[in-house]
Amino acid sequence: MHITSRFHHSHIDKHRNLDNLLLTMLLFLLFLILMAVFLVLTAQKAEAQIGSASTNFSTGVGQNAVPPSAIQAARMPQFASRLAHGAQPAPAASQNASRAAYPRLPKASFKRPYRTGKPAGRFSPLDDTTLYENGPINGTTDAWTINFGFVVSDTFTVQQQDQSSVTGMTFGAWLFVGDTLQSAEVSITSQENGGTVYFDSVVNFTQSGCVFNQYGYNVCTAAGSFSLANLASGTYWVNLQNAVVNSGDPVYWDENSGIGCNSPGCPSQASDNQIGTIPSEAFTILGESTTTCEEVEPQEGFQILHNFTSDEGSPLPGLAITQEGKVYGATESGGTDGLGLAYQLSGTSLRNWTFNPLYSFLGGTNGQHPLPGIIGPDGALYGTADGGVQSCGSSGNEYCGVVYRLTPGPTACFAALCSWSDNVIYRFTGDPNGWQPNGNLVFDHGGNLYGTTTSGGAYGQGAIYELTPSGGGRWSETVIYSFTGGNNAQPDSLLLGQDGNLYGTTAIDWPNDPGVIFQLVHSGGSWTETIISSFDGCVFSGDGGDCYPLLIQESSGNFFGLYDYTEYLCRNNNCFWYTLGRIFMMSPSQSGWRFTPLDDTYSDEQYCGGDWCYEPGGATFSDLAVDSAGNLYSTSGTFEPAGSYSYIFKLLQPFYDETLIEGPFGNVEVDAGGNLYGTTGGPTCGNSYGTVWQLTQPQQ
Repeated sequence: MHITSRFHHSHIDKHRNLDNLLLTMLLFLLFLILMAVFLVLTAQKAEAQIGSASTNFSTGVGQNAVPPSAIQAARMPQFASRLAHGAQPAPAASQNASRAAYPRLPKASFKRPYRTGKPAGRFSPLDDTTLYENGPINGTTDAWTINFGFVVSDTFTVQQQDQSSVTGMTFGAWLFVGDTLQSAEVSITSQENGGTVYFDSVVNFTQSGCVFNQYGYNVCTAAGSFSLANLASGTYWVNLQNAVVNSGDPVYWDENSGIGCNSPGCPSQASDNQIGTIPSEAFTILGESTTTCEEVEPQEGFQILHNFTSDEGSPLPGLAITQEGKVYGATESGGTDGLGLAYQLSGTSLRNWTFNPLYSFLGGTNGQHPLPGIIGPDGALYGTADGGVQSCGSSGNEYCGVVYRLTPGPTACFAALCSWSDNVIYRFTGDPNGWQPNGNLVFDHGGNLYGTTTSGGAYGQGAIYELTPSGGGRWSETVIYSFTGGNNAQPDSLLLGQDGNLYGTTAIDWPNDPGVIFQLVHSGGSWTETIISSFDGCVFSGDGGDCYPLLIQESSGNFFGLYDYTEYLCRNNNCFWYTLGRIFMMSPSQSGWRFTPLDDTYSDEQYCGGDWCYEPGGATFSDLAVDSAGNLYSTSGTFEPAGSYSYIFKLLQPFYDETLIEGPFGNVEVDAGGNLYGTTGGPTCGNSYGTVWQLTQPQQ
């Protein structure tokens, strides 16, 4: 009985175990089905979130649903549907592209504050607010995410100087349609997104110059202001992250591969915190720096004649040099009242020059903010300035300008420093008389003074005027020619030719109106204009511009000149408008005048890292002078990996072969003995607000 009973219970247990196993398998199968459904729903939800404006990027690349590259995102349907439709692709190099779509390379030479074509020389070709520039926005290649945990870093270099300060930055931003960049976290560090932190803060950004690219993104210049003082020379990292737009979309930093960069150390080294090394990005660090004057003495024979103080102001380019070796110039905002200062430098031996402040301008009807003058046949200093009558401009209350005459005192001066007296010999009154004199003055053999105005005349396009002495210190003015418009507008330089005729250039170059070289001949009581040549300067940029022409003449009768022009150049599928310079000669021929280019800053044989690079001597020519032997001198900016400088070039007769002499300089004048002079603007030299320099016995 006992054995039978045990057998019965064992049989029942086997059936129960089998049932339990089947139930377990069914439950596990059901679990797998539910899990599969859950994963499908989760994937669909994640895909929907990617297409929404609130996409949440992970900090790990492996976990990212969308790669950080803007181009990769644009290829995904979820993002492509939100980009601009109908955006046109970038034009090919042969097309006349808009500068809005392809930002023009910033003019890399010295900004000329007035018309004579002589630049305000700084030791660096960058402008006063640029500490480092890594090239213009490309907008067509790619861009990298700077929010959702991604950090993009780029290097920038601060040159050797006494002190630098950062005041902000700009960068190229790719945005989705309708997005507005509000802020981003900016840090400046000693290493890639780390090391010593010199600055770290959320910075508010504004955007401008936006244009759609071929991928449908809105490519903008983003600008933000912040402050970082006393930055020593060296290489730093600027890092962008946590960018914020109104919709919560991704924000991308434009990739430009450093093409078109102007600063020492560029193109930069770029990196992504999750990817590693990436191409260089488009950005500019804004700020200021000063440089010690000792660092700019290039060789034996070079000396600083005077370092200007803040009270004296920064010297304007353009010096008048007498046969006795006295040097005259002006500052725009120096002097007792800060309205301008005329000065004289005199000396007979090395390091033995005396600075004499001749006259502090008083302002208003007496003139203010002068332009450098010329020495007249009577030994007086003649020039033009703002001020005078307030009846000009669109408002009708702008100053029309004056012509001033500075003379020594009526009695002998036995002191080391002697003031001169000012006499305004003419006050302009506006149309049709002319106004806004631009500093171009010449005397004829009869003592009559000629000059040009940018505005006014019978057609409002500028004029040439004559001032004739009429006794008792009075002068009478006559408009001898009014420019008519088009390419015949806004006279830009003026000289008295050896034949007694007047010659000059016009400044503005429009697409269908190239700038011209004109001749004015006096006959029968009137002056007749003839256009003897033209130059197709800034027309290539598509929207015209000032080509800064300059014209001089040497003893043989040949004319020499320079002007800026632009070319649309491409390298590695990146295209930009480049501003370049050309020096030319005009010589008499049986058919009139023969125009011959002598030197050009364009060179397709020189490269920097596979990109376009300027030949030694650089971007544009800044000034032009000729010595008694007919040799030409010109200054030009250059951009090299080791630094940004300007140089003097000597073009030797008879073939005008180019020889590099020294640097860095801004503008150049030549005295009767072949010595070179010029100015540098400031503040550039420690506590100096600029200099007047001399270079004796230049090397052949």
